Amino acid sequence: HLDSFNHLVDIEIKQIVKANEKVTVDSDPNFYLKFLDVYVGEPSVEEEFHSERTWSSDRFTPQECRLRDITYSAPIKVDVEYSYGGSGAQPKTRRKDYGVTVGLMPVMLRSKKCILHGRTSEELARMGECPLDPGGYFVVKGQEKVILIQEQLSKNRIIVDRDAKGNVHSAVTSSTHERKSKTHLVCKHGRFAVQHNTMSDDVPIV
Repeated sequence: HLDSFNHLVDIEIKQIVKANEKVTVDSDPNFYLKFLDVYVGEPSVEEEFHSERTWSSDRFTPQECRLRDITYSAPIKVDVEYSYGGSGAQPKTRRKDYGVTVGLMPVMLRSKKCILHGRTSEELARMGECPLDPGGYFVVKGQEKVILIQEQLSKNRIIVDRDAKGNVHSAVTSSTHERKSKTHLVCKHGRFAVQHNTMSDDVPIV
């Protein structure tokens, strides 16, 4: 879990943005917005004081999130280049902005972006964390959430195998937004038949 999250934050998020880095206006391609870089900042919380929003990262720990029922997250920041102004033959102005916050990402505990990363047992104890806690989960609205790994057959791919009796059979799982189905092609007594989850009996075919 930790390796996967660190790879997402360090490499994959940049590849995702790189694949869609430039947005242009259809009516005038000279107006554009280009993402130069994307990165995840330090864990912080968005506070509201007198209708004014500020970012605070002082003593922002997972334990504080558990007690205050908030999400342990970090801002996603981008460096952008864009053009604006100008009309007709007038040149358009180009500008670059750095560190623009575009969203929030929950931070996995003990990952590279987590404040607990690399801390000693004494430091973890002072933060209210158990030194034996391996991490690998999130704190969302004060609740600990973990991603469960589930193994399943590939969708829309024919899987050929042998059953417990040594007979060859194949199966394919298909899924749409409306329904999910699973089809088996089995061999019984030298004959092939189709099994389907919507049919009560086997359908002989060959």
